[in-house]
Amino acid sequence: MEETWGFIDSGHNSPGFNMALDELMLDWLDKGEIGPTIRFYGWSPAGISIGRFQDADKKIDFGQASAYGAEIVRRQTGGRAVLHDQELTYSVVVPESHPAMPRSVKEAYSVISKGLLEGYRELGISSEFAIPESSMEKTDSAVCFDKSSWYELLVDGKKAAGSAQMRKKGIILQHGSIPIEIDSVKLFDLFSYPSLEIKHRAREAFKEKAISINAATGKSFVYDEVKAAFKKGFEKGLGIKLEPLALSDAKLVEINQLAETKYKNLDWSYSTEK
Repeated sequence: MEETWGFIDSGHNSPGFNMALDELMLDWLDKGEIGPTIRFYGWSPAGISIGRFQDADKKIDFGQASAYGAEIVRRQTGGRAVLHDQELTYSVVVPESHPAMPRSVKEAYSVISKGLLEGYRELGISSEFAIPESSMEKTDSAVCFDKSSWYELLVDGKKAAGSAQMRKKGIILQHGSIPIEIDSVKLFDLFSYPSLEIKHRAREAFKEKAISINAATGKSFVYDEVKAAFKKGFEKGLGIKLEPLALSDAKLVEINQLAETKYKNLDWSYSTEK
């Protein structure tokens, strides 16, 4: 018999709201207020999420971010910066003790990422897991999609989804970005480079490293189509049934309060002393 998990379809919200809700999902699961849950969401306005320990001052072009109307928010999870624009974003919370979850972070990625693999298949896209040649590979790039990590998804050898994971209170939180379209000019405008020439070279090289759903298919999928495909994908990949979970007025107040006091707070977003 399939296990039932919660499904939150929270739509498009501000970067601060999105990161606050991901954090609170972990807390609610810890308190027993929800069970294992998957959430899908978008970003309005577009946002740049920076890794928990990333130095934003050295990597982000704040003037360009303001010009594009992109808001900056720091994630709880580590890793490099991600531009969240024309994409489907997912988050998963599940107890570390869940029988389907391996103890190691790397192997837990492999289990959760089966949902991504099946989601791409629902769209007619053949994808595979990334197995890096060296876990010690270094890169100076601040851009998440410049490099694949273990069990992230590749399409035609290019990174198609970027994910990050953390564990707290015995709970796994994994969230990630599934680009529907990638505007590489906008993306690289938002990051700082020593010169325009270096930025141009990095942008050209990026074309061989990352791919969006629409570039992979030659079609023009929209958010709702991608969301439906990945909902089926997670159900199939994890062997679960997703049941809609509505956010009460009280929970919405809680989310907005945390967004205002933490994720829109400059001390959180720009300090690396976490």
